Amino acid sequence: MHSNQGFDPQEIEELKKEIAELGQSYVVIDSEDNSEDFMNFYFVGKYEGKEVIYDAVIYTLKLQHSSEIYELAEHKVAQKFPNYKSIVYEEDENGDIEPLNDEEEEIGLYMTEVMDELEEDEAVKVQEHVDVDPNIDYGIGLDVGLHVDKITPQVIEKFIKEFNDDTLKLDPTHYSFQFDDEA
Repeated sequence: MHSNQGFDPQEIEELKKEIAELGQSYVVIDSEDNSEDFMNFYFVGKYEGKEVIYDAVIYTLKLQHSSEIYELAEHKVAQKFPNYKSIVYEEDENGDIEPLNDEEEEIGLYMTEVMDELEEDEAVKVQEHVDVDPNIDYGIGLDVGLHVDKITPQVIEKFIKEFNDDTLKLDPTHYSFQFDDEA
């Protein structure tokens, strides 16, 4: 079995130094996925009594909800359109989006319809959670969904403190969201 560098004391000390220099309790992992709804970061904590680096992703329940609605809708679209693959928007030489062909247009409309229906029926409900994955290559993985409007440094700091102090209380409520129609 290979050794997990996220448990290496030297690796942990280096991360602690980097964290101290930043004046916060985590280091953001550079990723194009990071946004106000999603953040990937490292922090130091304990796992089974040993110090470890946690590789955490934290996101809003609203993002999780829309992702699950989209996945369900894609599944339904694939059932109705056997040759369906995600629609890729092409740009012309001016940077304008090329029009979709008739089938892509039909698929897009059906997808929107299915998503609206799933949302209206509140077919998807999400709740706060922390999933721990000890089987990753670096440290311990954490998958965290929180019922917050945005993932801010304050949200991350509060999560880390409560997680490390073992005082984290998750909201057991199941949530469903309505998407805002942007006119």
